[in-house]
Amino acid sequence: MASLEEDFPRGGTTKPTQTAKPEQPRTEVDNLFQNEPEVKKKRKKPQDDDDDEEAAKKAKKTKDDALKLNATSNVNILHMKDLKVGTMMLGCIKYVNDFEMVIGLPSGLTGFMPITNISDSYTKAISDKLNSGENTEDFTALPHLFSPGGVVRCVVSSLEENKGGMTITKLSINPKEVNKALTAGSLKPGMVISGSVESIEDHGYLIDIGLTTTKAFLPKPAAKSSKEDLRVGEYLECLLEEVKNEGRLVRLSMDPAVLSEAVTETKHGWTLSNICPGLLVNATIKKVTNQGLFVEFLSSFSGTVDALHLDSDKASSYKVGDEVMARVLHVDPTNKQVALTLRSHLLPPGGSVLEHVQSERVGEVVEGCKVVAVHFHAGAIIQLPDGTQAFAHKNFCKEPKEAYNPNGLKGQESITCRITEYSALENMHLASLRKSTIEARFFSYSDIKPGQVVEGTITSLVAHGLQVKVTDYIKGLVPRIHMADVTLTNPEKKFSPGDKVKCRVLSVDVANRKLTLTRKKGLVDSSLPVFSSYAEARPGRVAHGFIVCVKDFGCIVRFYNDVKGLVPTRELSTEYVTASEQLFYVGQVMKAKVLQCDPENERLLLSFRAVVEGDTEDQEKKKKQHKDTAEKEDGSFEYEIGKAVEVRVVSKTMDGLKVAIQPSNTPAFLPTVHLSDHSSNCLLIYHALREGDTVADAVCLNKAKHVITLTKKPLLKACMEQGAAATEFSGLEVGLELTGWVKNIMPYGVFVEFPHGLYGLAPKASMSDWFVTSSAEVFVMGQTVRAKVTNLDEEKRRFLVSLKASELGGPEGEMQERLLRGLEERRTAMDMICQRDESEVLQQLSSVCVGAVLKLTVEEAREDGSCSLLSDDLPNVPITATQHHLTGVTVTSGQKVKVVVLHVDPVTPHVHVSLLPALLAKKHTLEVGSQHDALIQYSDKDFAVVSLGDMANVTVVPVTTSLNQTFIGEDHQPNPSKKLRGKVVVVEASSQALGGLPLVSREDQRHGKAQANKKRERKSSEARCNTAHSYRFGDLVTAVVSSIKPLQVGLTLPGDVSGMVHISEVKEEPEQGSFPTRSLQVGQEVQARVIGGRDVRHHNYLPISHKSFVHSQPVLSLLPSKLTAEKDVLEKELELEDLKPGQEITCYASQYLPAIKSLEVYVNAKITGTVGLLAMTTKIKDAKRPQKMTKEGETLKAKVVSVVTEPKPQLRLSLNGTHELSAGSVVMAAVHAIKPHAGLSLRLPFGGKGWASMLDLEDSYTPEPLQQFQEDQLLKCSILEAKEHKYHVSLRPSRTHPDRKLPVADVEVNSVEELKEDQILRGYISLVAEKGIFVRLSRNITGRVQFKKASEYFVKDKSIYAKHIPKDKLITVKVLSVDSEAGHVDLSALPADTGKGDLLPDSLQLPYKKYLKKKRKRKITETVAGEAGTTEEPAAKKKKKKKKPSSGEEHDSGVEVYFREEETEEAPEKPAKKTKVDKPKDDKPKAKEAKSKTTTTSSSSSSATEPARLQVSAGFSWDATLSSLRPATTAAATTDLRSSDEEEEEEEEEEQPTEKKSQKRSRKAQEEESKREEEELRRQEAELMDPSQRPQSAHAFERLLLASPDSSLLWLQYMAFHLQATEIEQARAVAERALKTISFREEQEKLNVWVALMNLENMYGSEESLQKVFERAVQYCEPMPVYQRLADIYATSNKLKEAESLYNSMVKRFRAEQAVWLSYGTYLVRQGQSDAANALLQRALKSLSNKQHVDLISKFARLEFRYGDKERGKAMLEKVLSTYPKRTDLWSIFIDLMIKHGSQQDVRELLDRVIHLSVSVKKIKFFFKRYLDYEKKHGTPDTIQAVKQKALEYVETRGGAEEAS
Repeated sequence: MASLEEDFPRGGTTKPTQTAKPEQPRTEVDNLFQNEPEVKKKRKKPQDDDDDEEAAKKAKKTKDDALKLNATSNVNILHMKDLKVGTMMLGCIKYVNDFEMVIGLPSGLTGFMPITNISDSYTKAISDKLNSGENTEDFTALPHLFSPGGVVRCVVSSLEENKGGMTITKLSINPKEVNKALTAGSLKPGMVISGSVESIEDHGYLIDIGLTTTKAFLPKPAAKSSKEDLRVGEYLECLLEEVKNEGRLVRLSMDPAVLSEAVTETKHGWTLSNICPGLLVNATIKKVTNQGLFVEFLSSFSGTVDALHLDSDKASSYKVGDEVMARVLHVDPTNKQVALTLRSHLLPPGGSVLEHVQSERVGEVVEGCKVVAVHFHAGAIIQLPDGTQAFAHKNFCKEPKEAYNPNGLKGQESITCRITEYSALENMHLASLRKSTIEARFFSYSDIKPGQVVEGTITSLVAHGLQVKVTDYIKGLVPRIHMADVTLTNPEKKFSPGDKVKCRVLSVDVANRKLTLTRKKGLVDSSLPVFSSYAEARPGRVAHGFIVCVKDFGCIVRFYNDVKGLVPTRELSTEYVTASEQLFYVGQVMKAKVLQCDPENERLLLSFRAVVEGDTEDQEKKKKQHKDTAEKEDGSFEYEIGKAVEVRVVSKTMDGLKVAIQPSNTPAFLPTVHLSDHSSNCLLIYHALREGDTVADAVCLNKAKHVITLTKKPLLKACMEQGAAATEFSGLEVGLELTGWVKNIMPYGVFVEFPHGLYGLAPKASMSDWFVTSSAEVFVMGQTVRAKVTNLDEEKRRFLVSLKASELGGPEGEMQERLLRGLEERRTAMDMICQRDESEVLQQLSSVCVGAVLKLTVEEAREDGSCSLLSDDLPNVPITATQHHLTGVTVTSGQKVKVVVLHVDPVTPHVHVSLLPALLAKKHTLEVGSQHDALIQYSDKDFAVVSLGDMANVTVVPVTTSLNQTFIGEDHQPNPSKKLRGKVVVVEASSQALGGLPLVSREDQRHGKAQANKKRERKSSEARCNTAHSYRFGDLVTAVVSSIKPLQVGLTLPGDVSGMVHISEVKEEPEQGSFPTRSLQVGQEVQARVIGGRDVRHHNYLPISHKSFVHSQPVLSLLPSKLTAEKDVLEKELELEDLKPGQEITCYASQYLPAIKSLEVYVNAKITGTVGLLAMTTKIKDAKRPQKMTKEGETLKAKVVSVVTEPKPQLRLSLNGTHELSAGSVVMAAVHAIKPHAGLSLRLPFGGKGWASMLDLEDSYTPEPLQQFQEDQLLKCSILEAKEHKYHVSLRPSRTHPDRKLPVADVEVNSVEELKEDQILRGYISLVAEKGIFVRLSRNITGRVQFKKASEYFVKDKSIYAKHIPKDKLITVKVLSVDSEAGHVDLSALPADTGKGDLLPDSLQLPYKKYLKKKRKRKITETVAGEAGTTEEPAAKKKKKKKKPSSGEEHDSGVEVYFREEETEEAPEKPAKKTKVDKPKDDKPKAKEAKSKTTTTSSSSSSATEPARLQVSAGFSWDATLSSLRPATTAAATTDLRSSDEEEEEEEEEEQPTEKKSQKRSRKAQEEESKREEEELRRQEAELMDPSQRPQSAHAFERLLLASPDSSLLWLQYMAFHLQATEIEQARAVAERALKTISFREEQEKLNVWVALMNLENMYGSEESLQKVFERAVQYCEPMPVYQRLADIYATSNKLKEAESLYNSMVKRFRAEQAVWLSYGTYLVRQGQSDAANALLQRALKSLSNKQHVDLISKFARLEFRYGDKERGKAMLEKVLSTYPKRTDLWSIFIDLMIKHGSQQDVRELLDRVIHLSVSVKKIKFFFKRYLDYEKKHGTPDTIQAVKQKALEYVETRGGAEEAS
């Protein structure tokens, strides 16, 4: 104490003591259940007698009510507002989904039960399944545990309000929540409670009833009433049959007959705090009201029965005092109000399962109903016409914003209602009187049919799609793939909750209330038939569907209601398809035609090709008729492509006209898209033509399937009249321009058809000069186009075309000609429509033309800024002026205005006009040739009405300046108010063809230059070479981009000279993955510099000094560095010789060459290189599709591998980040050859060859490792060694993926030095030879298993090994010895060493070695005994032996010593005597006698001084293997390699002289023998008197066990005694005797024996025998200690897999035990699996109670400090202390750990933190003392003084604070 005062002097002021304030006495409330308001005392006033009498009655009534624990005055029907968290109710399961259940509650309420609210065991099983990553298909899902109709006890777990303001009720049937008010002491036999199956045992089930201190067991005989075996998580209602140990153990029953009649009685002890719904009670009616009944049950409890739960048959006969049977319906936990039900279907004999859960009448509108009763606070009971009753809640008796008027309902004689739901608990329908509900289109899922178009509101965006609310009762899902025509990566950018969406129904699952919708525009807007059943998919019908699967054999297309069919490869396209996955994708909407349909087998055969070829549904129906007609008519009509015919319209179809060729009446077809070159005119002409009309200008186009197709397209007709440029594939050539039409539009491009049956593909990149995102936005089906052939595939007879307007030419004046022809077609069609139709509207429209000025009256000015007008001349025609055409004009209704007509549509009909003052002004005279700006006023697909500057003139111009001109994006569309590009030139001031409007021409400047470029390109290459230009090297020019290709850019230089820019000269230092040429646009002006020339003829790059440089094509650069550089710098270009291996360069992808499996790349215009497939990537997935890895023109970063300049320049590059193979590199490889019994020969990058041994293929060896490989298979490998372009590689995942830290089952052995004795390994047998079995342990290490260590069978013929042990067999071996210098490894394959089976099969029926050894041992023992009993002279007993004696006790077994002791005691005076036991191995005469004496002496000394050999606690190792023990003979006798026959012969030879000598024993010898016997007798007596002496015989053990039968130590020593003699069976027998003998009260003693027996089976038995012992031990002992001991045994014996499995079982079974989690964590940390231990800790925290968390975390932190990561342990403690900063015990633990494992600086920092804690002075003083002790031990005088100074400062600070307070 003195030292403490010296170190920490007292200081500060003393705080004065304060007088404690006296506490006010608190009034205790005796009635805990009654919730009464505070009673205010009032002054008593005098009252008359009547008042006194009335007051007395009230007082009596109040007193009577007070006697009831839960008295109530009202009977109310349960309402949503009455629900609270904790309200317990009876519920009926309505629907069961995979993740939740829908529960029907009383009064028609509905609740939802998530999958996590079933039970703790079920939730734990789900978590374990998910955490393990195993397949969850075999997991018991909710639909297998629950079925609709089941009645359950549930409790409200939460009440949540959704975004729509509705309250969502979440329920739980978890026994811990339902029975939380129950305690173990409150359990009584006869009670009925609910529970859940926690686990399945051998003889029954453990049931979770919500009490952690109670184990509930349901025997299997008591559960036989269930049809199937119970499963974990299944809900049960059970009867408590027996309660033991104060409720800690109960036995349950599930007998339905007993349960249904189990009436709750007062003796069961139910209280208002723990009473549960579902209990069956006897009640007495106390009061009858219109709203229901007041009842009394269980002698003192009050309850109510509302009107919905009265028995309908007895509703009018209830009287006060009647006894009724009722069931508890719901319990309010706050005011202890109990509601009951008298409904017969909920009472015996039923009540557990309800038959009627749903009703087919839901959604039915019922008229003629009557209101039977009205409840002012609940609703109305309605009688339906059929006599049944329905309940309408008060909220549904009115419209949403109206007030509830019950009196109004009573006065109505007849009402109409709609049945909205069915309540199973009330056996009654629920109805609604709302008009909006009655008139709703969709009310239930059955009202919606597949294929219907519906509108809904997005409620939420989830990972798998959109949640859409169609109505208040119907919700649907739009899967992610159906959100749009293409898959959206970020749907949240397009959709948000609350958006209105239009969808089409894909499928409806009425039973599961699932609705699947689609938003794909192709499906929603489709007008084709809907296939919702296979019967509707008749052959010949065409419908829209979507692709769900793309395979090599074709595509699977799904329609509606899960109708799907197959489109085989041959029917995918009109062209040959090699890879369908490149043409189609999942989710793509396609038109498909039905070829075959088998409704019975639900098989459907479809075709895409038939749709493309124009086949129709009618064609299949009338196929034979068409064929016959064609055969009949073909004789009179000669078909010829391009032949002009006159046809008569026979009929109209959806896609064209059926016509008859005159005069032969040959049937033909004229598609709608072929009626004009202008797509907008095609539909107009189609409407104008009628049946019987004659069309005189049609031309034969093609003939397929006896159907002749015609065309009226003027451009196609002109092309065929002039002679097609190509009539077959052989006539095509690159650069040829053809006229055709768009046949089909695909996501990757468009197919263009040409006359004579030629088809070409225009890829997306070649469709437009603009960047194309969607091919559907560029062209329309049937559009006339001009195409240029760009690529020919002679082998597959396919070709590619380009539709870019900049690359195509056209005849001069084509634009004006198309304009006039198109307007003529439009005018003719309008005249036909107006003249034929007798409608006055069309007659009036015929007099209106574009540009006309009309006087109209404003009808209405609309909100969008437009207005509608009226005309006296056009009274029935809608006339509209858009907002743009009202700019600057204010109109009012009825105002008279002048307008200009912009467009007349006779089909709609509709007239568009403009009120712009600029158009109504006085027109100016136009001069021919004058140029004007053109402002678009109105436009459609082909034509636009424009105004010419400020001339007040309007005219019509074509929208496009060329046939293929396209507009991509909204900004480029020719919309009103936009100016046309370029000027328009007046050709005619007033054109008759335009109805008096001016005729103008327009020319796009960019297109004009492109046309000039095309003209130059059509010149021959020879002419271009001969044309000189004036450009010289280094010239700086301004050029215009004329064309853009992936690898080069075409320029137009001043002087109409074409130049070229290589991709390497476009951008300085481009980023990897970018496309430099895409940064330019056609028509863009750029600054460029001439850096060279290119020979156009040979495509060679010419030097600047070449004589033909002035005749070449200039090569330019756009790089800023070269634009300003000097000429001498420009001349220094990168050459091939400048590149060095390992150098990183920038290159550009060209194309993948399959022939050489390489990617061609460009470094610059002169240098090309190749990248081998194996050097392109390190990902196998990418290497399988090398064509998709890069795109042409993509920028790549590569490393130079090799450079070859002669004889042929060659540059090899690498894209995988390395240029050479070195040890540790991870690269791609391809299997070159598979070498049986050896490994794999591999091809490596950069031309290397690799070899992978069989032991380098997997981290876990397999029996046949080479079976999984095949030639040319791509693999990922790691380089191990490199020797002259030959490499040893490894395919082990742990090496190819070093960052993943994958587990390695079979470790890699690289050298002999890494091997250790007793190490267990696996390897493949490489050879069975005469000297043993050779096993490959790694690619360069082979060990030998001697035959004696190969099998436990005795094998005389060694050839048996070679016959029955195949090569490459995977075996487990144990390392016996390692000779590092010689490289020799001795192994053992004995089952006792490896724990595995024997190498030889049991079918050979070979004898066991141990059986033969026992026979020999018995013979040897008999021989020794015989010799000991003879009386032969000593001289006759000196026979020399050949065997070498043992070298010492440390190298001998206890068994050998034991037998030598016996020999020595029997013959102490005869050291020279030798028996077979002491026979030496080698024949060394000089040392015979000396060795013999040494052996005898050592034996005797050992007998006298050696301590006891067997001490179970330390002396005997339970880990010893059977091979280390010796039988009761010398080691020489057991290890001799001679056969047993030879040994037996020697024994016989030795026995014969012994028998002869025994007859010549002298008297002296007999006296000596007598002395020896006496000495042995004395020794045995002394042994019996010394209790510490270890028994040396079975007899001695038996004697001791008679005295101490319950001592497990004696029994274990007895077992060890037998094990030293290799008597395994005897040891087992001793253990079994011990288990039977030891008293059942000695649980620990029995457990010790069980553990010893498990240890024995682990070392000497099989896995099966160990499991049997373990299962028995679990039955007879506490299970948890047995589990823990077995886990320790597995871990100690290095059986990691078994230990891991057992620990997993333990944490599942004993998850509430902290010791189990800690034991498992200790094992994981010791194994180096800190991450797994951390994950285990998180699981443990979820399973254990909160109060155990801190202790468990601190213990795991200690483990990390001791065995794992110190930093992680430190972080764990820091985290806990941040939450509990005042836990000084944790701080002490932290300090101890840091002192032991941390640095001094860390310890001091921690102690500094501790002394500043805000805790009591006493605790701070303790920490200061620890701080000072630490500094005294580890610090210096300065640090000691610093601690004392800190203590003084703390005392002063503390004292100052107390004074201030």
